[in-house]
Amino acid sequence: MATAAFPTRDDFAALLNDSLGGENEAFEGRVVKGTVTGIENDLAVIDVGLKSEGRVPLREFAAPGQKAELKVGDEVEVYVDRVENANGEAMLSRDRARREAAWDTLEKEFEAGNRVEGVIFGRVKGGFTVDLGGAVAFLPGSQVDIRPVRDVQPLMDIPQPFQVLKMDRRRGNIVVSRRAILEETRAEQRSGLIQTLAEGQVIEGMVKNITDYGAFVDLGGIDGLLHVTDISYKRVNHPNEVINIGDTVRVQIIRINRETQRISLGMKQLESDPWEGAAAKYPIEGVFRGRVTNITEYGAFVELEPGIEGLVHVSEMSWTKKNVHPGKIVSTSQEVDVKVLEVDEEKRRISLGLKQAQSNPWADFADKHPVGSTVEGEVKNATEFGLFIGLDGDVDGMVHMSDIAWGVSGEEALALHHKGERVQAQVLDVDVEKERISLGMKQLERGGVSAGGAGGGANKGEVVTVTVLEVRDGGLEVQVGDDGATGFIKRTDLGRDRDEQRPERFQVGQKFDAMVIGLDRSKKPNFSIKAMQIAEEKQAVAQYGSSDSGASLGDILGAALKEASTKK
Repeated sequence: MATAAFPTRDDFAALLNDSLGGENEAFEGRVVKGTVTGIENDLAVIDVGLKSEGRVPLREFAAPGQKAELKVGDEVEVYVDRVENANGEAMLSRDRARREAAWDTLEKEFEAGNRVEGVIFGRVKGGFTVDLGGAVAFLPGSQVDIRPVRDVQPLMDIPQPFQVLKMDRRRGNIVVSRRAILEETRAEQRSGLIQTLAEGQVIEGMVKNITDYGAFVDLGGIDGLLHVTDISYKRVNHPNEVINIGDTVRVQIIRINRETQRISLGMKQLESDPWEGAAAKYPIEGVFRGRVTNITEYGAFVELEPGIEGLVHVSEMSWTKKNVHPGKIVSTSQEVDVKVLEVDEEKRRISLGLKQAQSNPWADFADKHPVGSTVEGEVKNATEFGLFIGLDGDVDGMVHMSDIAWGVSGEEALALHHKGERVQAQVLDVDVEKERISLGMKQLERGGVSAGGAGGGANKGEVVTVTVLEVRDGGLEVQVGDDGATGFIKRTDLGRDRDEQRPERFQVGQKFDAMVIGLDRSKKPNFSIKAMQIAEEKQAVAQYGSSDSGASLGDILGAALKEASTKK
């Protein structure tokens, strides 16, 4: 009789593996139903039909922020991760079961474009986490609301609708938006509300937001823009000067674009227009007091009354300060007197003059300093054609180079003076309209105008007739003509020959010809008989011949004298 063989240890192992392997294939990686057989501390003991039970944390059966309501005998769905762990227990997960079920549902809703319900339960970098019935989604901060939300706490742990923007099951990524739901709802409300509004309608609203260019006003579910220029007729630099967030304002609907659902609002339209009758209220040439409200490169705006501003162009700001920034003449909030130059009610423009409301310094100068009077001032600038002298009343006068000094060229006369020097001059002409003052310095010298005729001056190189005023050891003090410029002849310039260079051979009152050779430091002309003789000799040689031809110098000069006497 054959003896039956007993199973070996390897046989038992194989049988066990076959048994467990079948269970693995039937349960692992699947969502199955199980029964709660007990609750131990914070764990629920669940039987899913395996050889061993599994334990799942109670928190996995609770919604975010709530307690789990679970009791023995309840039937639940769990995900079987492993049939047995090291302790011989089944590895179960309620979260994984909910996640898998949620993903199946979400994919269907996403494909259909439907909304899904979820709960914001956590904060992460760049946004928040949302529980969508077991699946965790990411809510970007920009998708929380239509406008930035400072405090999200009131929105957390509350079931609310979301729109799924993106899903990737393989990577486990879901992106949702709450803003899309709000915009859609708002669009529906706006479409209905905008049909009840009309242009010209007066309505109350609440200021929701303020920007540099205006304010957004909630009209009961739809926003309108109140532009800064429509808040008031007076100048408003920023809306928060007049209104604040949360204020209830009364506005008029200016325009409605039903296609874009944009509404333009106005507050000033409910006020009386200050520009009506402005031409009669502010007649041309009238002088009024106003306040500087704004300064630009091209001028300054002056408020005559709330809602009416006029422009003072930079060219109308000062009689004397040219090419100066308006901010160096007036300052913001300064009260000034202005004259009305032009009024255009239709274009709502008033041209004002600041300088016209002040006395004309050129006219004042003409009244105080008539032609012929003497003035004193500082040399402000020297140009190639003359000197500019600073005078009383902050005006400048010009001394042309030909009116600086007698007996020298204009260039030489300019070189005698420098910037900052104080000088005296005579007023020659004042043109108030052209804002010009002509001055002369040489006219203040003794005699002013010489016997030589108009212009009277004795220029360098010119031969003039002089009268001896005083005989000195070093030379002669002389005067051009009888009442012309006075000057000096040095001893060495009294003649070419040594015998002629004796001052005592001249007498006071004696007249003779001499050449102007320059000015001394006091701008008095210097004369020379010797220079005149040399010049006459050169002229005679050039006209009547040369000593190289055999004629003597006496013959040449004699011929010249004879020619001169014949002409006489």
